Amino acid sequence: MNVLNCNGERLWNSLMEMSTIGATDQGGNCRLALSAEDQAGRELFMGWCKEAGMSLAFDAIGNLFARLPGLDDHLAPVVMGSHLDTQPKGGRFDGIYGVLSGLEVVRCLNEQGVQNRRPIEIAVWTNEEGARFTPAMFGSAVFTGSLALQTALDACDVDGISVAQCLDATRHVGELALQRPFDSYFEAHIEQGPILEDNGLPVGVVTGGQAICWLDVTVRGMSAHAGTTPMALRKDALFGVAQMAAQLETLCADFAPQGLVTIGQLNIAKSSRNTIAGSVTFTVDLRHHQDSQIAVMEQRVREHFQGIADQRGLPLAIERHWLSPATPFDRECVAAVRRAVEALGYPHQDIVSGAGHDAILLARHCPTTMVFIPCVGGLSHNEAEDVLPADARMGCDVLLNAVVERLQR
Repeated sequence: MNVLNCNGERLWNSLMEMSTIGATDQGGNCRLALSAEDQAGRELFMGWCKEAGMSLAFDAIGNLFARLPGLDDHLAPVVMGSHLDTQPKGGRFDGIYGVLSGLEVVRCLNEQGVQNRRPIEIAVWTNEEGARFTPAMFGSAVFTGSLALQTALDACDVDGISVAQCLDATRHVGELALQRPFDSYFEAHIEQGPILEDNGLPVGVVTGGQAICWLDVTVRGMSAHAGTTPMALRKDALFGVAQMAAQLETLCADFAPQGLVTIGQLNIAKSSRNTIAGSVTFTVDLRHHQDSQIAVMEQRVREHFQGIADQRGLPLAIERHWLSPATPFDRECVAAVRRAVEALGYPHQDIVSGAGHDAILLARHCPTTMVFIPCVGGLSHNEAEDVLPADARMGCDVLLNAVVERLQR
């Protein structure tokens, strides 16, 4: 195939200009969803899109779509995109790279005179991060129908300001239909982990997203005086939890390297320095590439925890909080990315996404895939998040060539 190349310097300059909006002291970004900073970032992007000959429109949850017409403009569009909102102390590339890579693709199409049969769009999804409003990714969730529009509109931040109020204030809301047809969706993103960098590879061909299982665990003991209760007579909920936590690492080793387990939250009810813990709640996050294996992991966790609780005489309750099945990406879209990276001659590997992305939700709506590039030190959701300009360029080259192939279908 004849390959095309993006303008890497222009892409990098766009990334750096966007990073001046909501810049933080340590070199990161703070553009919380539907904030003044988020609006300013969108306005900058919209100006660039207008210069590239694109039209702009919003839907009812504030998702922004920039569109370049196709020769057969009635056909469903090929869509690229990601998000421009960040964590409170976030980086300059998480989400932003996908949006601005999409813009660079359009700029290249214009410059190189490529006649796209299908229309092409760039999506900026609302509130991907979930840092200001929950749940995360509700822009793409509402679009795909997995979350009710009113539920998202009613969501409030810590100050009691609702999404609906923000959309009214920013006027970033419109009439585009939710769940309208897409031919396909491509999302370029930083990996947010260390695998590509550790392997010395600039591009990851993303084949899907891993399964996630969240458990809420409550262990009950007996509160008692720390100085008067003999050790042999105690019902210490925290010591029981400590034993459970230690066993999780051993359990996870049986599912290496794809199995992951995390305790992200732990709370001692009515805690006091000189009181034995009477009730402890904690969370367990299980992840694996395969649904069958995550089911086995969950069962093993339940069995191990119950055994420890029975041994110590501690009542135990385990509730499944959330289960997200593994999401395979579309074979044809993945193949298009693989053909593009091979034609360009860039070193690469297949990879499964460990993080949640809008693409995971879009995969239930239309043929979808992603392109990963490495981030320095595998670091993300951090002001020090960084990528190499050469990697940014190569990832965009892959996106460009994969999308051009799809546009001619």
